[in-house]
Amino acid sequence: MNRVLFWLLVWCHVACAARHSLWHVYTVSSHISRLPTMMAVVVVDGVVTEHYDSRTRVATAKQPWMDAILDRNPDYWEDQTTFWQKQEHFGNINMGVHVFQVMHGCEYDDEDESQPPSGFNRHSYDAQDTLVLDMGQRRWIWLRPQMEATVRKWNVNLGWLEFMEHRLLTECPRRLRQTLEYGKDVLQRIQRPLVFLLQTEPSADITCHATGFYPDRVDMYWTHDGQQLHDDVEHGQLLPNHDGSFQLSVRLRVPAEDWRRYACVFVLDGLAEEIVTVLNASRIRTNYVPANPAGHDIPIIVAGVVVSVAIAAAASVGIYVRRRKRRNAAPQRQPSNPDCFYFDGDQNVQPGRVDGQVPVAGQ
Repeated sequence: MNRVLFWLLVWCHVACAARHSLWHVYTVSSHISRLPTMMAVVVVDGVVTEHYDSRTRVATAKQPWMDAILDRNPDYWEDQTTFWQKQEHFGNINMGVHVFQVMHGCEYDDEDESQPPSGFNRHSYDAQDTLVLDMGQRRWIWLRPQMEATVRKWNVNLGWLEFMEHRLLTECPRRLRQTLEYGKDVLQRIQRPLVFLLQTEPSADITCHATGFYPDRVDMYWTHDGQQLHDDVEHGQLLPNHDGSFQLSVRLRVPAEDWRRYACVFVLDGLAEEIVTVLNASRIRTNYVPANPAGHDIPIIVAGVVVSVAIAAAASVGIYVRRRKRRNAAPQRQPSNPDCFYFDGDQNVQPGRVDGQVPVAGQ
């Protein structure tokens, strides 16, 4: 179960360079009793706005302001329900504990009108990317050899490619702009962070931890005499909080020289000024307790930042949006014998089992 939840949390790793984005993320799983076999969410600028699963079989709003869409389209929720019901058979997994996921949507930058919206569509099986749609070239690309036959079939289906182009580059941006209008008080707000300096013990790294900020378009780094540091620092991952805000940490190796020459800088898109926190021993929060006089060490409680990160990860329901791709990721083990069907609107295309053989479409 932990392995599967890990896949659910970390699969979405498309870098979000655009200012606004709308994602459809749906997950098909097998032999996981606590999860519906199919779950889907719509995510706008990192905020979950809609939800559907195969148990309830009804699309519902996850934000109260989403019901404003009924003023323009009274049948919206019925249409969404019908759409997701049709997607339930898109991925059909028949053997073992596996997770099949699809993410598609669009992005655009409302500060640069010269850049047209971009669309994307990615498929994953057991946390490994399998297919990706290149919208610029209007073609699918297989990322695992078992998907080659499926890709060849889809790339000659011009109607299918035209449908994806219209959905991702016309319908999706229009819907994204509408959603931003409905939820502008939430989605376009600027929320300042709380910034803390944390340390577990005197010799440990010093962590600059910012939490409670929105949006997630942020930069955070350490400086020395006003110059950004690239050595002796470690950047953490951007994590969501339960209330829709975000948190981020950057660690610094304890400097030997004057601490006042070091500062943590936080830059938030939409916030005019930088938030600069000068390194000062009096501002560091710690729960370190030194050894008692008898020489018996008192147990040290794990630092609060670690606890907050763990809670945030557990609170992320189904997805974890990450701004940066993992660097130098260790190769993952190939899943054994998946049996997954792709549906392209006319017939099922079966990639075949992962046995090293090139599959034949339609088998």
